[in-house]
Amino acid sequence: MSRPLNKAQLLASAQKEYAKLEKFLASLMPEQLAFSAAPGAWAVKDVLAHLYEWQQMLFTWYETGLRGETPAVPAPGYKWSQLPALNQAIYERHQQLSAGEALDLFRESHQKTIQFIENLSDADLSTPGLFGWMNNNTLMAYLNSVTAAHYVWALKEAKKVVRPKEVKA
Repeated sequence: MSRPLNKAQLLASAQKEYAKLEKFLASLMPEQLAFSAAPGAWAVKDVLAHLYEWQQMLFTWYETGLRGETPAVPAPGYKWSQLPALNQAIYERHQQLSAGEALDLFRESHQKTIQFIENLSDADLSTPGLFGWMNNNTLMAYLNSVTAAHYVWALKEAKKVVRPKEVKA
């Protein structure tokens, strides 16, 4: 998957990978969304909550930047080198969600993210370091990472969780 170079490519890539993930999710029974192979292992619902949380973090970073403040990126108390610990904290924070709630949050967040992208200009999306928290990266790179690239990862993870014989043909 190549990196998008403009808003149209970003939207197309995000929607394409979302559609693949949704197709897989539609093939599952509700109990398969909550199936976990072992205590502490992620279920599909946990993968969806993870996607939701990362999109929400991006919105927080952006809104904080708009106020002229510097957000804690990736999250308060965490550095980029501590992503496994942050992802574990996200997992623990959303454990109480039902499979249906996780799916609804993810779908709503995806739609919000698409609307967010649609409302940005190509210049805002492609300007390196638009906000200080971005270092020299573009908003497009961050948005691609919380949409298309993350959806590719999520589909792979979800397929690992659901045993092949459990998936409807």
